Amino acid sequence: MEIGAATLAAFRLLASGDAALWFIVWTSLMVAVLGLAIAAAPAVGAAWLIATHEFPGRRAVVVLAQAFLSFPTVLVGLVLYLLLTRQGPLGSLALLFTPAGMVLGQAVIGFPVVLAFSLSTLQGADPRLRETARVLGAGRWRTFFTVIRELRFGLMAAIVAGFGRVIAEVGSALMIGGNIEGSTRTITTAIALETSKGEFAQGIALGIVLVALALMVNVGLAWLQGAGGFRR
Repeated sequence: MEIGAATLAAFRLLASGDAALWFIVWTSLMVAVLGLAIAAAPAVGAAWLIATHEFPGRRAVVVLAQAFLSFPTVLVGLVLYLLLTRQGPLGSLALLFTPAGMVLGQAVIGFPVVLAFSLSTLQGADPRLRETARVLGAGRWRTFFTVIRELRFGLMAAIVAGFGRVIAEVGSALMIGGNIEGSTRTITTAIALETSKGEFAQGIALGIVLVALALMVNVGLAWLQGAGGFRR
């Protein structure tokens, strides 16, 4: 099929409301959002502890967190596969080739991304912000929530970066989910499968959805930040 014809077929497929295609989109969104929801709070909390406390090996932890940004997701999938397989230490949980297992994988992938970007935001903040909160009598938790509130847009950007990482990854989703039709097939694994079969229409359609999701999330963030000419 020619590229032009495949692209037209892709738009027709999207407009037709194809149930199989939109189930793939739903599965991708579900595992990405749930995985990120699990990872976000611990990642921001860990970033806060690293940014506000001095301890031996702190620099090494920061470097390690940044290094995990480029860690291949297929290796994450391999490690989790070995842990979740029947012979593995977590095999009794029966998470392999299930959406729940994929959520776990997305959480593991999203955690270092949110951690690294949150850490960068917290380290770049004016130190007087935390000091002022303490002077005004704020306790430890009140100080934490005050700083988080003031830096919310930077932290939201960190979460958006994490979403971009997990929604677009293919290695972990393929190894842990198994690309099972009607169960664990995601946008990226379906694109890889359909392209290898020469079925370009569905691959292009899913690619359009993936780009649209990325644009929607980033436009939403820009609107919230009041950037780029957007107004509330």
